[in-house]
Amino acid sequence: MEQARRVISVIVLNEASVLSRIAGLFSGRGYNIESLTVAPIPESKYSRITIVTAGSIKVVEQIIKQLHKLIPVLKVYEHADLVEKEMALVKIPLSESLGDIEALTHAYNGKIVNVGSDTMIVMVADEPTRVGHFLEAIKRFHPKEIVRSGSVALER
Repeated sequence: MEQARRVISVIVLNEASVLSRIAGLFSGRGYNIESLTVAPIPESKYSRITIVTAGSIKVVEQIIKQLHKLIPVLKVYEHADLVEKEMALVKIPLSESLGDIEALTHAYNGKIVNVGSDTMIVMVADEPTRVGHFLEAIKRFHPKEIVRSGSVALER
């Protein structure tokens, strides 16, 4: 059975325990959540949960049906035609080449966001595969720390 990458958005009432119940639907079926992003929807009492997972069409359809049954869930949909972005922050020693780092970061829709006494922090925001490519490329500058966000997505 084909294990394809799936991006699912869930609009929920912004209240305690909703996230654990949603995660429980995935773990109960033995499916890993690769990425999970939650944020309130501005000027509403709802939040958007964006879930990236891998699974067969049949299993993902079953999870979506069960998500609809949860009381605080307003809407669930799997994205077909979407715009998806992710962000990464990378801490790099100042002993590395600032110009090269700035050029690489700029090529991936990023910039230098902080410079301290011995490190700088760069930020990139792009499609998840491009963020992955950036993180591979930045390794040559000996990053001290990397933080990668989860995906956010909207239908076109």
